[in-house]
Amino acid sequence: METLARNPRNETGIETAVAILAQRFGPRLDRGEAMRAQHAHTMSWIAPQPADAVVFPETAEEVQEIVRVCAEHRVPVIPFGTGTSLEGHVNAPMGGISVDLSRMNRILAVHAEDMDVVVQPGVTRKALNQHLRDTGLFFPVDPGADASLGGMASTRASGTNAVRYGTMKDNVLGLKAVLPSGEILTTGGRARKSSAGYDLTRLMVGAEGTLGLITELTLKLHGIPEAISAAVCSFPSAQDACEAVIETIQIGLPVARIEYLDAAVVRAVNAYSKLTLPETPLLLLEFHGSAGSVAEQAEIFGAIAADHRGTGFEAATREEDRNRLWQARHDSYWACMQIRPGASAFTTDVCVPVSRLAEFIVMAEERATADGFQAPIVGHVGDGNFHVLLLVDMDDADEVRRAKAYVGWLNETAISMEGTCTGEHGVGQGKAPYLERELGAPALLVMAAIKAGIDPDNILNPGKIGLPA
Repeated sequence: METLARNPRNETGIETAVAILAQRFGPRLDRGEAMRAQHAHTMSWIAPQPADAVVFPETAEEVQEIVRVCAEHRVPVIPFGTGTSLEGHVNAPMGGISVDLSRMNRILAVHAEDMDVVVQPGVTRKALNQHLRDTGLFFPVDPGADASLGGMASTRASGTNAVRYGTMKDNVLGLKAVLPSGEILTTGGRARKSSAGYDLTRLMVGAEGTLGLITELTLKLHGIPEAISAAVCSFPSAQDACEAVIETIQIGLPVARIEYLDAAVVRAVNAYSKLTLPETPLLLLEFHGSAGSVAEQAEIFGAIAADHRGTGFEAATREEDRNRLWQARHDSYWACMQIRPGASAFTTDVCVPVSRLAEFIVMAEERATADGFQAPIVGHVGDGNFHVLLLVDMDDADEVRRAKAYVGWLNETAISMEGTCTGEHGVGQGKAPYLERELGAPALLVMAAIKAGIDPDNILNPGKIGLPA
């Protein structure tokens, strides 16, 4: 990766750029310690590395202006959405300017007849779906947090609906992004397919802000199903639950969501969300379609679950009942934090072929127990993705060391199973050490060459995706 610049901290350039931008943006540039810390938080042992200032643009032209000033003075630019990323994506290892895009939150156009929408990057998924509520359409990618759509595209986000509707890479038709030169790159339009040149949309989706700052997105929408049914089913073991998932996917049952909660998570969710679920491994599902097809899907899954010792299978069709179940699932992080008050949560994700899912989850649970950790597991298991939340005393150096070793083992094991060290969190800084093992040195050299060709001065989110700072 010698083709990519390694930049020392540029004190003079940072001071000059901040002064210019402060004069231009006035109160929309903040150098306060609290604001800078908020824009550099991490949810792991990765130390926060704040930028030198945070600026709040409101238009694409203002983003261009910020990038041009920073490029002229070789100052790092770190894009920021809502701060829900987990792997050090928004850290500023060499300082620089954090560009908070939350004020670019306009929905620019809804084309209901073509089932697409054009938005600015600061629009959140919940705000978009609220805006679409009267159109009969919705945007399905749901990572749990109310993340910004620009951030979701940058990290190639996934979530609970991915098993049926795909991830961000499947739902972004095109985008606009500010390049390090300050020019705006347009990667695609509203056509559902194109053979025109390189697929630059897919290059930008998942680039984590290292190639450009997204200023506009054209997204694919889907029709709100005629009928929706949620269901829960308990199992005596993780092995049984995961084998039910594997069979469900292998027979092609079109579930919209299929989530795994281990016994520890179910206990925590019961206490936090005032539910009374059996405190054993559990699958939480959702079926979309016509009333008849939803009932048929639920019936088929019920039979599969019974074959794998599933009990208490129950469907919920009332919206308030479904929402309560899914809100409890989305609140599982906060519920699990109550398991060990005062501990910090290291949350990480891996993904493997579905056929290896049961084996891997059992291994992950056994290894955590052997290492003495409380490590609840949840997963978007319909596509082989699961999350481990390690509860760690950050004041205990030995415990932190063992936690790092556990996460390293988890990533290495996923890769050895022909999976990935990250199914949806992205690489950031936290997953960078595992990228060469997963993809190989030639892949990293190609990525470094692309980065160097687009951003030769390495000012856009340096130090991410395994690339140098």
